[in-house]
Amino acid sequence: MDTIAPTWLWIFFVVTVLVALFIDFVVLRKQGAHEVSVPEAVRWSIVWVAASLAFNGLFWWAVAQDHGQAVANTKALEFLTGYLIEKSLAVDNIFVFLMIFTYFAVPPAYQKRVLMIGIVGAIVLRTGMILVGSWLITQFHWVLYIFGAFLLITGIKMWWAAGKEPSLDDNPALKLLKRVIPVSNSFNGERFFTLDNGKRIATPLLLVVALVGITDVIFAVDSIPAIFAITTDPFIVLTSNIFAILGLRAMYFLLQAVAAKFHLLSYGLALILGFIGTKMMLIDLVKIPVLASLGVVVGILAATMWLSVRTAPKLPELEAGASRH
Repeated sequence: MDTIAPTWLWIFFVVTVLVALFIDFVVLRKQGAHEVSVPEAVRWSIVWVAASLAFNGLFWWAVAQDHGQAVANTKALEFLTGYLIEKSLAVDNIFVFLMIFTYFAVPPAYQKRVLMIGIVGAIVLRTGMILVGSWLITQFHWVLYIFGAFLLITGIKMWWAAGKEPSLDDNPALKLLKRVIPVSNSFNGERFFTLDNGKRIATPLLLVVALVGITDVIFAVDSIPAIFAITTDPFIVLTSNIFAILGLRAMYFLLQAVAAKFHLLSYGLALILGFIGTKMMLIDLVKIPVLASLGVVVGILAATMWLSVRTAPKLPELEAGASRH
């Protein structure tokens, strides 16, 4: 698995992620169970985006020292495009998290711990999948065509499902978990287990964590092939993916407040997956520049968000307020 990144940058990346997680967990423990406000979510989102861009700047500098500015420009663009793709696909992931939390009526104060556990699980899972995927592509170039076809089909399915009311009632994973694990009828703080008539059983929060983990697996299968259409360098694939995940918790609480305004976003994500899948399938026939790919992704996201805001349904309290005036 060839990579353009020097060894010291690999080490710096690993240390950065470990330090970031340590700080996040320490802050989480000091705060205890509390509801994350929108201003707090905004501040943390800015921190994670700034950290990602700063790392990309360091990556550009490292590559420029060894390979020149032209190569560095291309690689930095690949990181930025991959980061934006993973960040946008994470939005769909967040909407599923929101559905899970709503279904189980998880108090907002307990949601952040579940998200942190999900983030750590996603980092471990995706690291393994990316390394395996990079090895497969190195050994078998035709795997790219399979990835491309899979993304195109996923995009079509996402477009078909967009706008439909999601439900967990018929979710097979949830039904299986309920059969296997005895679950209490109420939460016990942030604990995953409680005592019921002297018997140790799971709380609903454990089921939530399990479902979030299953969701991580499903979305990793969708999102990881997408970035291989931009670059096959394992360093860029891994770092852009992980940096997108690190800001997932803050991004969740930020989007939670405005979820209704982006009701058309699933259509945009479906188009992005379709574009990336097609690009990957035609990789040996048509070479689409990284800058052009970035422009398409940004354009689709911007157009979808603009249309969502323009056509967003009015909130009942706003309508009620308007009628009083």
